[in-house]
Amino acid sequence: MITKTLKIGVLFIMVLGFTNCKTYYISVDSFKEQFKGIDSTKLQIVKTRGPAGDIAEYLANPIEHIKCVDKNNNPAQLKSSPSIEIRFTEQNNKKTTFYFDRVFLQDTLIMGYKSRFVYYKKSISINNVKLIEVQDGHKNFKYIERKNKTLTPF
Repeated sequence: MITKTLKIGVLFIMVLGFTNCKTYYISVDSFKEQFKGIDSTKLQIVKTRGPAGDIAEYLANPIEHIKCVDKNNNPAQLKSSPSIEIRFTEQNNKKTTFYFDRVFLQDTLIMGYKSRFVYYKKSISINNVKLIEVQDGHKNFKYIERKNKTLTPF
């Protein structure tokens, strides 16, 4: 039997989880400008620590601050972190979510990874994107090292 206190606690955690994920927006033009010149040859080696203490090393884009706007179109700037997610909505309303630091632009293709554990690269055309949303998923990933040298691209 679930006690009233436990029910209230679970409800509080659910509400907190939904309200802490503030969504920001990037226009397609702003995205192109921020990723101008960042292709697979400009990626940096990073090490991250995950929520379970696991350490991962991978290639990430060098963007440190993300220029975006809030829901009222007020300018905002998010500090890039391994827990930032970016969601692209295409003209056909199909949505694709990547980790922000795992995204780069190759000509007109947005290339990225949806997971840190399954290395499946996906691409979508920037020409088909109608909405770009950015959000901190609060997944407790932290950078522990960023190196200025690059590895062989994906």
